Amino acid sequence: EVQLVESGGGLVQPGGSLRLSCAASGFTFSYYTMNWVRQAPGKGLEWVSTISRGGRIISYADSVEGRFTISRDNAKNTLYLQLNSLKTEDTAMYYCAKDSKGVERGQGTQVTVSS
Repeated sequence: EVQLVESGGGLVQPGGSLRLSCAASGFTFSYYTMNWVRQAPGKGLEWVSTISRGGRIISYADSVEGRFTISRDNAKNTLYLQLNSLKTEDTAMYYCAKDSKGVERGQGTQVTVSS
């Protein structure tokens, strides 16, 4: 059974930072390109970032480029997302996913950016 378990979310002030983690199990993690997607209150799922199997090819949505950093540790079956210079509009539930549309995703971790 595929399991994706996100952690690391929380309440942070604008300009702050968080590091999200996603523990993967039930599949061969290193064989898959992995993604982060998010869903803000009242909105649909939004793709955030993608990382290739070996971590060499990375892409970001324009809205987070230069502020967020995706990475992975295949030995630990873990995906990460470093969130810096957070803005109120980054408030959302963040999910790791096996696909860029977020069809196969975890339960999510809430990130709230507020003063």
